Amino acid sequence: MTSGNEALKGLLPRMAQLSSTLSRGQLFETATATAGITLERPAITILVILESAEGPMRVGEIATRMQVAGPHVTRQLNALEKRRLVRRVPDPDDQRARLITVTPEGEKLVGRYLRVIDGWFDAALTDWPDSDQRALVRLLGRFVDDLSTHLITIDSAPADD
Repeated sequence: MTSGNEALKGLLPRMAQLSSTLSRGQLFETATATAGITLERPAITILVILESAEGPMRVGEIATRMQVAGPHVTRQLNALEKRRLVRRVPDPDDQRARLITVTPEGEKLVGRYLRVIDGWFDAALTDWPDSDQRALVRLLGRFVDDLSTHLITIDSAPADD
């Protein structure tokens, strides 16, 4: 027997369908090939996170957004830095710390990738009014943020024995 909010019935199957849709057909590989990019998925993810950020970010903040451990991000950042796609800058709040920012070369690269992906979204949603498109982005962002916060509290709760 299930319980819960009737309004949310069917959410999980639709989320699973979305996940499957995004995972199938080698979408990442197709997008990077179309954009002429030879980076792995984690590196592109970092560039997209940095590009969409309000400014330079700490490694830990990037790791949190990726839901991975800091050392994984550091390895990727070292490789991106060698390719001159990101750089470390002083943290104005703590001169001992460094923040990560995208270089102009990194901005161009991630811009090519995002144009491909955005083109696919634009084509799929072409019949949607702008207000619906904005509502989708707003509500999906809110959902992901709230679900992530809630799942963190579940993960950190002591296990019932």
